[in-house]
Amino acid sequence: MPEPLDSALAEVRSMLLGPALTRAVAAGRRRGQRPSVIRAELRPVALKAGQRLQISTSDGARPHTRNLSPGPEADAAVEALLAEPFGNWHVETADATLQLRVTKSGEAQVHRSTASRSAAPAAATGHDRTKEYLLDPGDPLFAEIGGSAAKRRQVDAFLRALTATLPDGLAGQLDRPLRVVDLGCGNAYLTFAAYRYLSRSGLDVELVGVDVRDDQRRRNTELAERLGWAGRVRFVAGTIADAAVEPPPDLVLALHACDTATDEALARAVGWHARWVLAAPCCHHDVATQLRNRPAPGPYDLLTRQGILRERFADVLTDALRAGLLRLHGYRAEVVEFVDSAHTPRNLLIRARRTGADPTAAQRTEYRDLVSQWQVTPRLETLLTQASPTV
Repeated sequence: MPEPLDSALAEVRSMLLGPALTRAVAAGRRRGQRPSVIRAELRPVALKAGQRLQISTSDGARPHTRNLSPGPEADAAVEALLAEPFGNWHVETADATLQLRVTKSGEAQVHRSTASRSAAPAAATGHDRTKEYLLDPGDPLFAEIGGSAAKRRQVDAFLRALTATLPDGLAGQLDRPLRVVDLGCGNAYLTFAAYRYLSRSGLDVELVGVDVRDDQRRRNTELAERLGWAGRVRFVAGTIADAAVEPPPDLVLALHACDTATDEALARAVGWHARWVLAAPCCHHDVATQLRNRPAPGPYDLLTRQGILRERFADVLTDALRAGLLRLHGYRAEVVEFVDSAHTPRNLLIRARRTGADPTAAQRTEYRDLVSQWQVTPRLETLLTQASPTV
């Protein structure tokens, strides 16, 4: 039920100035009004001079950060932000979360949850369990970028895989920003969510989204400007294989690039010598077509005689060969399930970390025997051979 806006903002004020605050974000605008900044983020920080309230704001061109002493200085800054006509507030404390949205009529719709209840329900899997999201589905970010509940679950699961891939203490190991590229970014749900998550983890991040459509580039660029991230998140129009991305990235992401677009993403990652690669494939028509046009080696005809079985086997064979090829090019690679199949049948993730190790004779033989037996030529092999024919 809607609530009076004044009383809801008073509750927000109490949380912002209380000792349990962990972070808060204000974004969006009320109907017919425009705040002086497009976004504000607040969090407590421990400095040598003592505890401070850090307030980061953006006017769409550049960010501005202040570290304010508790007391009158912080109080005045918080009061000024609460007076701004923001459309959304998201406030987290050690024991509660409050999400406030100002309606068109100027009332407040408020959702409150406590730490014991803040976890969102997991997918129905037959088990009574809960799941805590890395990015709360009520985060104001999603009010800007949109996306269905299913897409948000996929993005959150992808971020969990990313967390498991990057080493602990990475921020202290880098003397420059972490360079990230999202290939085939589309509406950039993953792009923006990855930037929000990585930057909130203490990393200095520069992220590039690549999509073939120029209208997507324009849309996503406008979103980045509204979020105040234009200096850190940018978009280019071009194919995965040819888009200009400079300097080369450390981390390559690709969520559901269709069929051989995943191969192009993996090939570019190898060409860049990217340190980490996470690619969730979508569709596997290339190898499936090759299997349909060639006799299966005995005694495996039963695997490919039925169309549905041939397609599923092609999925498995394609991703196994992709992982094998990455190993031949200096990567430690694995194929894992990154989200429950109830959310998407395309729920496998190729996760790779560059080691630079030369392939062993056994790895070469293992790969070559498999493609020879099935008489297939993976698109990724063709792309990598063109780039490095000696491997």
